[in-house]
Amino acid sequence: MTAPKQALSRPEPERPRLELSGPKLAAAFERLVSGSDEHGGVERYVAALQAKTAVFRQALERDDELELKTFKTLCALSATVRRRVTPYLAPARFDVLRTEIGRLLAGRENTLTTDERMAAFRGAFPEDREHRWVHDLAAEILHGVDPERYPMMCRWVWDAKANTGVLREIWHAEDVDQCVIDAPSRYGTYLMLREELSQFLAANGVFRDVLWYVDLLTAQVYADYIGEQGGTYLRTEFGTPEDPMQHVQRLLGLDGVNQRGRTRLKAFDGEAFIVEDVKLLD
Repeated sequence: MTAPKQALSRPEPERPRLELSGPKLAAAFERLVSGSDEHGGVERYVAALQAKTAVFRQALERDDELELKTFKTLCALSATVRRRVTPYLAPARFDVLRTEIGRLLAGRENTLTTDERMAAFRGAFPEDREHRWVHDLAAEILHGVDPERYPMMCRWVWDAKANTGVLREIWHAEDVDQCVIDAPSRYGTYLMLREELSQFLAANGVFRDVLWYVDLLTAQVYADYIGEQGGTYLRTEFGTPEDPMQHVQRLLGLDGVNQRGRTRLKAFDGEAFIVEDVKLLD
C-alpha cells in the first residue's frame, strides 16, 4: 500500500511563552467596561476602531498613489506619530516616506517577513530619539490596513529594549519591577499576546469583535500605567484628563479628530490640520 501523504505544515512565526497575570487582566477589563459605560458602552469604542480601520484601508488599499493630505489624516489617528512626524509632511520629504510605506505593505500577505519589512522601514530613517515614531507608524499602518493579520505592535504595547509596555504591566512575576522579560519586540510576540488576550476575553464572555476588544483592553492596561505615573514624561505626552477613558482614546488615536474636523496633527506654523469626512466617536 502507498503511505498516505502527510499534510504540508505552513511555517509560522516563533512565539515566546508569555506569563500573564489573570488578576491584572481582570482588573483592567473591569475598568474598561465601567469606564466606557459612561460614554455609551464598549460597543461605541468598538465602532470607532472599526471606522478607523476603514479610513486606513481606504487610504492604503487603493491602486493610486497615497496623497499627502490623506497621509496627514492617518497621522492624526496615530497618537505616538503625530507629535513627531511634522518634518516629513513637506512634499519633498513625504515622497521618500511614501516610497517606504509602499515597500512596507508589499507582500503583506506573508507575515513571516513582517519583522524584516519593519526593520527595513525603520532603517530608511535616522535611528535616533527623534525618529522613534517610525516604528509606531509602521505598526499603525500594518494594523490599520490588515488587523486580522497584524496585531497592534506599537512601542507602548511592548518595547523589549526599554523593558516597558503593556506586556510588562500584565506580566506574572513576584517582583515585576526587577524582572527583565525575555520576549523580543517581534511579530511573534505581539501575535502571542493577542492570542492570550483573546482567550481571556472569550473566557469572560466576549465572542464578537474580539480584535477590537483586544485593542481596547491593551490600551486600558497602558492607560492605567499612565495614570499611575503622575509627573513623568508620560503625563506630558498624554496630558492629565479627568476622564480615564481619554487615555484609552489617545493611545488608539480615537481623539485625533473632533466633531468639527479639527485634528491633533499640527503643521509647522502650529495650525491644526482639518479633515472633513472623518468621524470616529460620535
